[in-house]
Amino acid sequence: MINWLQAPKSQDVAKYIECYWLIEKCPSVESYQYPKLNPDPSAHLIISPSNQAYDYGMDLGTVDGHGSHLLFPHLQTFQLDHSKPFIHLGVKFRVGALYSLGFPLYSHSMLDVIEEINLANLFYSNESNVNELDENKLIEVARSDSELCRNQLDTLFLPWLGNCKEDQHSRLTRKVLQLLDASPISKLGNMLFCSQRTLERSFSRVTGLTLKQCQTMNKLEEMLEYLYQRSANEIDWVEVAFEFGFSDQPHLIRHLKKQIGLTPKSYANERGLTIDVYGGVRSSLAKTSTIAIPTN
Repeated sequence: MINWLQAPKSQDVAKYIECYWLIEKCPSVESYQYPKLNPDPSAHLIISPSNQAYDYGMDLGTVDGHGSHLLFPHLQTFQLDHSKPFIHLGVKFRVGALYSLGFPLYSHSMLDVIEEINLANLFYSNESNVNELDENKLIEVARSDSELCRNQLDTLFLPWLGNCKEDQHSRLTRKVLQLLDASPISKLGNMLFCSQRTLERSFSRVTGLTLKQCQTMNKLEEMLEYLYQRSANEIDWVEVAFEFGFSDQPHLIRHLKKQIGLTPKSYANERGLTIDVYGGVRSSLAKTSTIAIPTN
């Protein structure tokens, strides 16, 4: 399960980062060896020991490497190789945050991409400071003190905030994200006093996603959190279809098959997604204190 999850303490950082998390699989632990990672509109920075391997199974093959890496927003469901012990310290960015932060390697069209990251080069442009950041030391702090680790990560990210690119597109996208899960897409333009075309173009420019793609992934994550908290014999799929806005049960079946490659019955029996193996981010965040996020 998730060892811990912390929201940023700094409100300035929380504007761009949803949470920090730590997952560790020890040698003595038996768990699902090849869990699947469902689609996600958010990017994640995965901080790992430099000699630790990672492996993401994708539609067109496998992406593998060692050490820290950046997982961009992804429409695909990835299969992970967690057959060996590992530790990951993660940073979950808010949707569209990489646009404002001016993240290295980022362009709005980068979806379903995993890139290796050198943490020292990422956080320090001054070569004299390159050796000041050691992912192994950061991970050891994460193992022993989650709040101290959160504070250190806040400190690392704060200098970036002075160079953030906040323009009309990022501001409009932030407003859209506050309404997207509760409102029909067709009404968002009128609600935000702009044309639907302007809204769609700004959102795509910032996130690389369409409004529909982002809304669909958000609904999927919310539904998986709901299912995670229930055993297979407690799930009424007709009720689930109604609860999450599907026209009927066949509509829900088609949706899950497309998004995670499984029918509802197969999913309920297998429970092979990362949320089932390690726990859900939303449910874990609900146990932490709430931080107000600036809207402008």
